Amino acid sequence: MTGAKTILLVEDDPAIAMIIRETLAPECGRLAAVTSVAERNAWLADNNADLIITDVVLPDGDGIDSLPGAGVDPRTPVIVLSAQNTLDTAVRATGIGSYDYLPKPFDLDELIASVRAALQRRAEPVEPADPAQADSHGLVGRAPAMQAVYRTIARLASNDLAVLILGESGTGKEVVARAIHATGLRRSGPFVAINMAAIPRELIEAELFGHEKGAFTGAHSRNAGRFEQAAGGTLFLDEIGDMPIEAQTRLLRVLQSNEYSTVGGSQSLKADVRVIAATHRDMHTLVADGRFREDLFYRLNVIPVTLPPLRDRRSDIAALVRHFVEAGRHFGLPVREFAPAAMQMLERHDWPGNVRELGNVVQRLAVLSRDAVVTVRDVEGVLREQGEGVPAGPADLIARAVDDWAREQLAGAEADGDIHARLEAIVEAALLRRTLREVRGNQLEAARRLGINRNTLRKRLGQLDIDPSHP
Repeated sequence: MTGAKTILLVEDDPAIAMIIRETLAPECGRLAAVTSVAERNAWLADNNADLIITDVVLPDGDGIDSLPGAGVDPRTPVIVLSAQNTLDTAVRATGIGSYDYLPKPFDLDELIASVRAALQRRAEPVEPADPAQADSHGLVGRAPAMQAVYRTIARLASNDLAVLILGESGTGKEVVARAIHATGLRRSGPFVAINMAAIPRELIEAELFGHEKGAFTGAHSRNAGRFEQAAGGTLFLDEIGDMPIEAQTRLLRVLQSNEYSTVGGSQSLKADVRVIAATHRDMHTLVADGRFREDLFYRLNVIPVTLPPLRDRRSDIAALVRHFVEAGRHFGLPVREFAPAAMQMLERHDWPGNVRELGNVVQRLAVLSRDAVVTVRDVEGVLREQGEGVPAGPADLIARAVDDWAREQLAGAEADGDIHARLEAIVEAALLRRTLREVRGNQLEAARRLGINRNTLRKRLGQLDIDPSHP
């Protein structure tokens, strides 16, 4: 029963602490709250906790780094809360053996579920992560979509499970694969990558498993395959969705038995690798179409990691730009700043090539911009050269949406002469609702901002069936 358990909460924000205490009161017999590292250590000197929930940034120290020296029972589960939502934080949380890591702002239902699960079992000690490896590993961004990625990477640090990374081209699948390797149990071993789409189908087996001298025409000596090269480390199979079906069968047997033999060889070799695969393709469609073996898919898809496209994490673009500007210094590129309007233009762009395309554009701007500050005109020029046009502003997006809507309506059988009135009602209703929300239902202020008479506003609200108190 969780009701008899003791929870220690280490949180210096009074409002957050109060919410957590009220939320978790039914989940434990006692919840003690402290606000600093010193208070935590003093409490632990005289008490035992069944669960510790801790913030990272505390007034007198780091809630993660200071915990191992606080005399905590290594079996005590720890839930880490942090507004520093980076891979570094997630990895450090894993390094102290934390049960879970919840980025702020967190969902209260998710916190309750995590607390209940943690109180059902004592966390097992986890080998501390190498502090030298505790960095971003090339992953940049704090958008909610990236938090799920960081948490998954951190949870993979203590096991050797197969991973399948999914995402559009350019989202950073190899960067994530390298981060999983660098924070995992095999980080001291090699990281070996192979692009399945770049290898001729008749050479894939030899590339993966190696070949003996004379195994085929042109095999003048024995060559080690990627499985052998990656022994003790990680083998990254990029673009696995493009692997020929006949080679998939051989790979499946290796994953099932953890053994393989070279092409032309008879000796069994141990497949001592962690396998991480990645693809931009829809694997379920490939399986349904018979182009990818279902049993192999499930062998690879033990832990899926889905990377968001850049258009779904626009709040990270400024941080990514700064990252690429700093990275360019190592290649001798000049350091540039970006005018606010230029940065806004980058943030509005859809980036079909995702993070890879953004990095390319930033490097080109560093070379081509005449001044130390990149301007809107600079960004426009580079994007036009790429044939993508200038990022659309709100007015352009509205015009495109209207064009698409009108095309559908005019092509339909119900194009009966009321298209203008229906579009007018759609646009006006959206405008009135937004205005009323901005002024918190004040119709007089709404009419003033809209530039219409108050009676006219009331009339249109009635005709459009809009409740001004709940727009």
